[in-house]
Amino acid sequence: MPLPSFGFGRRPSWEYEAPEGSGAALEEPRPQPIAKGWRGKVVIVTGGATGLGRHISIEFGRLGCHVAFCFVNLPGRDVTEQALLTETALSGMGVQVYAQRCDVRDRLAVEQFVGETRQRLGGVHFLINNAGIANDGALWRLSQQAWDEVLETNVTGAFNCIRAVAPIFRGQHYGKIVSVSAHQADRPGFGVANYAASKAGLLGLTRAAAVELGPANVNVNAVAPGFIRTERMAMLPSEVIERAQKSSVLGRVAEPDDVAHVISFLCSDSARHITGQTIVVDGGMSLE
Repeated sequence: MPLPSFGFGRRPSWEYEAPEGSGAALEEPRPQPIAKGWRGKVVIVTGGATGLGRHISIEFGRLGCHVAFCFVNLPGRDVTEQALLTETALSGMGVQVYAQRCDVRDRLAVEQFVGETRQRLGGVHFLINNAGIANDGALWRLSQQAWDEVLETNVTGAFNCIRAVAPIFRGQHYGKIVSVSAHQADRPGFGVANYAASKAGLLGLTRAAAVELGPANVNVNAVAPGFIRTERMAMLPSEVIERAQKSSVLGRVAEPDDVAHVISFLCSDSARHITGQTIVVDGGMSLE
C-alpha cells in the first residue's frame, strides 16, 4: 500500500534521496588510507636524544621513518650536544629529522612541537612516550617537589602528548602509540614510590587511551622494561646491577635495542590487532 502524500505529491522526508553528487556536503570526507610499511612515515620520540630514547629514534630511522624527537636539559648533562649527535646520526640514514627542546609537562609546548613536526615532516603516524625521570627516596622523605616532578613528567607528560596527537590520528584513521613504563610498576623496590606510581599510572592511561582511540584504528600499547644498559644504569652501584643480572632468568640486563625492537614491532603492521597491552621486556625478572 503506497504511503500517503499528505496532499503534496512528495515522498516523506525520511525517504528523500539527495541528487547525485550532493551527499558530499552532508558527510565527513573519508581519510585517505595510510600505506603499509615504514618508509615516509613520521615518528615522534619524547626524550629521544639520549639513552633508550636515542636507540628508539635510531631504530625508526633505520626502518626509513622520518624522526622528530624532543629533549630537555638535565643537571650535569649536556643533552644539547647529545641531541646534535643523535640528529647527525639520523640524517646520515637519509631520513628527515626535527629535534627541539620541549618539556612534556608543558601542554602548550607539546602542542606546538607536534604541530611543527607535522608541518616540517609532513605528518605524524607514531608516538613513543619515552620521556621520564626518577627521583628516588624513601616515601617518608620524598619532598612534594620530588613527587610532583616524577608524576608530572612520567604520567601527565605522556597524557599531554597523547592528547596532542589524538586529533591527527583520529582524522587520518591511523596511529600507533607506545609508552615506556617499567617493571617497577608491578614490582617496586625500596625508595621508588613516586616512580612506581607514575609507571603504574602510565599503564592505566595506556588502557584507557586504547579504549577511546580504538574506534579510530589507533593502537595504544606499552612496554615495561627491566634494567637497561644506558647512561642511567651506569650511575647505579655495582651490587644493584649484579643483583639485577641474577634476578633475570636469562642472566643479563637488557641492551637498549632489545627494547627498541619491541617498540618498533608494536608500531608495525604485524601488530595491527594488538592494543591496550603491556609487553614486559625484563629478561624474566618478573618470573622470580
